[in-house]
Amino acid sequence: MFNGKMKALTFSYDDGVTQDIRLIEMLNKYGMKATFNINSNLLGKGGELIREGQRVSHVKVNSEDVRSIYAGHEIASHTLTHPLLIKIEDDKEIIRQVEEDRIKLSELLRYEVVGFAYPGGKPNFDSRVAEIIKNNTGIKYARTTVTNHAYGIQENLFEFMPTVHHIAEFDNLFKMGEEFINLKADKPSIFYIWGHSYEFDIHNTWYKFEEFLKMMAGKDDICYCTNKEALLK
Repeated sequence: MFNGKMKALTFSYDDGVTQDIRLIEMLNKYGMKATFNINSNLLGKGGELIREGQRVSHVKVNSEDVRSIYAGHEIASHTLTHPLLIKIEDDKEIIRQVEEDRIKLSELLRYEVVGFAYPGGKPNFDSRVAEIIKNNTGIKYARTTVTNHAYGIQENLFEFMPTVHHIAEFDNLFKMGEEFINLKADKPSIFYIWGHSYEFDIHNTWYKFEEFLKMMAGKDDICYCTNKEALLK
């Protein structure tokens, strides 16, 4: 159970970009919590991405601002420099990318970071990498980018599948949101949403996501929590 409730809603956002600031304002407005997955060696770096033919800002937050920006939410590891881990043959380099990032973030935040999200596009993990992380780092759970459209508790927390992507599956997001609200849960159920906050800039879908948050907010039978609070008992 989640603080005495059977249902938990949680969010996971990658890369530690400046768009997180606007997203956190929205989450706080509606009483939501999220986990933000950060590359410690990329903090403060400028940049942009090309997505769907558009230039999108991909500027990372500054290290000195991390504690204040993400106050009340969870920070998790995303590796030091965002490599595709399945392409790394050296186990020690995988461990270094994950564990050094975890330690640096823990020191920066003054609490122990225990979560992780695999960086890179699909496929971005396999059982080999998951076992290396499980057995050689302080990570306690690791999120993939493979959605399962389900709410059930998962046994393997190192190949954890989120429920839905926030934008690529917008129709499913709202449909499943209504379904989750109406769910009379007789066992622990997690609605886990993931994405990148910069994706809201591509087609200016901030307003649409706020509609979703408003729809989900204020439900007495839902626990609004971070990934750690939802997954680790």
